[in-house]
Amino acid sequence: MAKQGHGMTPGVCIAIVGAESTGKTALAGALCERIAQATGLRCTWISELLRDWCDSHHRTPRADEQLAIAQGQAQRVRSAADHFDVVIADTTPLMTAVYSEMLFADASLYGMALAHQQTYALTLLTALDLPWVPDGLQRDGPHVREPVDRAVRSALVRAGVAWSVVSGTGAARLECALDAVTPLLLRAPAPQAGLFTRLREREAAQPAWQWVCDKCDVPECEHAALRP
Repeated sequence: MAKQGHGMTPGVCIAIVGAESTGKTALAGALCERIAQATGLRCTWISELLRDWCDSHHRTPRADEQLAIAQGQAQRVRSAADHFDVVIADTTPLMTAVYSEMLFADASLYGMALAHQQTYALTLLTALDLPWVPDGLQRDGPHVREPVDRAVRSALVRAGVAWSVVSGTGAARLECALDAVTPLLLRAPAPQAGLFTRLREREAAQPAWQWVCDKCDVPECEHAALRP
């Protein structure tokens, strides 16, 4: 696509995926606001279509309705990418595919979902270190979070999609996301001189990365490290 606006190619999208009640929506909004403030880039975040669907239909979707929801979520992101420099997706069709397999034994959505997932510049995976809370019809319960987390990781591995885990509570969770996002944003041209200064200073102040564990992508290892 042609470059627009501030010079950043439309379609630079950041995906947030993860099990239910892991703070995806809150993170999407906070990250969008922080990026816009720090860079001056036109940034927006895309809400979860499933939530809107359940609110309007007063029920959860059937198996035959899952594909349309996945396609609609993808279209929301594509449409926004034509008008904004940075698009943050609060969930992607991958989550619809995961739940379709778990709830309906239907794995047919993975092809479409993973092809779409490969179009994102960055995938953020929210950790399971937040307490589960009920929120609307689409929540299934805390018992499904670890199976969903494993299924998401497995699907990303199959598709060759790298991800960054976002953990921590409160402001620390946002800072963790910014650690992953900052290198991507620093490759973009600044719309005005000085707007990226805070990002560069933040990046320079980060401690040197150290290899901690040869199984850093294993959920059990990751969760153990977060326990007090």
